[in-house]
Amino acid sequence: MHPVVLKSSQLILAGDVVGAENALATIADEQGDHALVSILDELQPKDLLAVMREFDSSRESVVNMLVTPEQFARSIVLEKKYGDRTSERLRAMMNAVIHRDYHAAHEYLEAIADIEGGSETLADYFADHYDEVFCFATSGSFAPQINPDSDPKIHTTWLMEKIEEIDHGLAFGNFIEDSRPVLSRSEVADGDWMETAWVLRYELTDAFEEVMITLRDRAQKMLELAEMALISEALGPVDAAGDEEESAI
Repeated sequence: MHPVVLKSSQLILAGDVVGAENALATIADEQGDHALVSILDELQPKDLLAVMREFDSSRESVVNMLVTPEQFARSIVLEKKYGDRTSERLRAMMNAVIHRDYHAAHEYLEAIADIEGGSETLADYFADHYDEVFCFATSGSFAPQINPDSDPKIHTTWLMEKIEEIDHGLAFGNFIEDSRPVLSRSEVADGDWMETAWVLRYELTDAFEEVMITLRDRAQKMLELAEMALISEALGPVDAAGDEEESAI
């Protein structure tokens, strides 16, 4: 094990992630970028994740600039164990790496999609934009034709329709492959979730379908829970005394 790997791991364990990043950055300064890339292969994925969680696009790190797609994928799928994957933090961390280079996004997303837990991680990445992604999957546009402030029942009906459209597309095998882009990548080049969705849909079709299956299952579960809540509300509070009398009989 390279001494800097041991040092970095010890610093991260002690809570000094910045110090660990500085130790790694020194290798790049003194021995070159290739030397650091090799060292990152020796670093435990959870330690690499700790560094990436500390630095994003607002606070750049040489580690984020040099981490390979495979190294990144092995680390990012661990995020669920160490942080809230439904927050903007996951997106910021992923965007800092995936979109640092216009031509690199494909490789990083492919590496994530190919690893166990990758589809779930990508689904978590889109957690705050389910409606828009469902719309994009079925129409090629990110603008849901529904008022965001509409009645929950209207939104539920709309979501059920989108799920049916996705199920139909998947069943007949023409979900993605037979569709042409409605929007060009340059029109959605935000370095964020829209561009990520575009690259997945039009450059990594199989990966996008896997992500949509995961999102579809989550949405279905959400609808089922909402329906159970409505039924429970309609039935009203249980008469505890009545229950006791009935059970006594």
